[in-house]
Amino acid sequence: MEKNINFIVQKEENNSRIDILINQRDKLISRTRIKNLILKDKLTLNNIIINNPSKKVNTGDQIILKIPKPEAASLKPYNYKLEIEYEDEDLLVINKPAGIIMHPGAGNYNKTIVNALINYDKNSLSNIGDELRPGIVHRIDKNTSGLVVIAKNNHSHENLSKQFTEHTIVREYQLLIWGKLRPSIGRIETFITRSSKNRQLMEVSVSKGKKAITNYKTIEIFQNEKIPTLSLVECKLETGRTHQIRVHMNYKGNSIVGDDKYKKKYKKLSNIDLEVHNSISNLSRQFLHAKTLGFVHPKSNKQMIFSSNLPQVLNNIIKMLRNTNK
Repeated sequence: MEKNINFIVQKEENNSRIDILINQRDKLISRTRIKNLILKDKLTLNNIIINNPSKKVNTGDQIILKIPKPEAASLKPYNYKLEIEYEDEDLLVINKPAGIIMHPGAGNYNKTIVNALINYDKNSLSNIGDELRPGIVHRIDKNTSGLVVIAKNNHSHENLSKQFTEHTIVREYQLLIWGKLRPSIGRIETFITRSSKNRQLMEVSVSKGKKAITNYKTIEIFQNEKIPTLSLVECKLETGRTHQIRVHMNYKGNSIVGDDKYKKKYKKLSNIDLEVHNSISNLSRQFLHAKTLGFVHPKSNKQMIFSSNLPQVLNNIIKMLRNTNK
């Protein structure tokens, strides 16, 4: 059902950003969704269509935001076994393997997590986002594995989206990088924007883009004459920008093992343990795993935390490195 948010700007609200003000007036709708609706020409300011989410308002302005009826998704089901860590009437937590993308897009409209969710239960997914992304509150990359929360209704979707927007979600990743991080524990705070050279990639910027914050700590270092120097690292996100950890590690000069997009050129090393060499060379994914996911349940308000083990193929590499490191 279509509904409108309709109000007059009060004196104390003068000079507010329009997207923030709407969010303050209606807490149930996330700023991300408000922004998307504004960009789709669903907002009028004094009967004039405005598509700038950062527009400032004046006392006495009339604001009307049209919230259209969600579009039903017309997606093909995909018979793919989901690894479900938790499920109730409001949400699902799944452990996504590497090699499958989250939702349909150019080149792949049928074999995605969304198609698998449609196959699992097409009637229990939120539908307030893009029609190709029912249930999808956040994403992890195709060649990254780990925990993802799926919204089964629109209330859950709005609530979880708000937690992501406010950066209150707990997200911890494990990764294997080339070399050693200096310092071994730290915080990376930069802007991240789309690359000017390749629009499919992101890059660190001095002044433009979105603020991105990654806290990291080195868990273990593997270094001897039989193997290249590698480090097992844990990253805790404060923000969740596109490719954030991959971009930040590359920025530090320590790209993730197996990352085919963000990688430094390394010298060919001789006398490397053959088993280690083969296992890293044949890795068809990046060594990046979304290990921990925590959030407040949208209905019960209870803090929920989930943890997932490294996939076997990644765990085998760590075992191999530990044996060679003795």
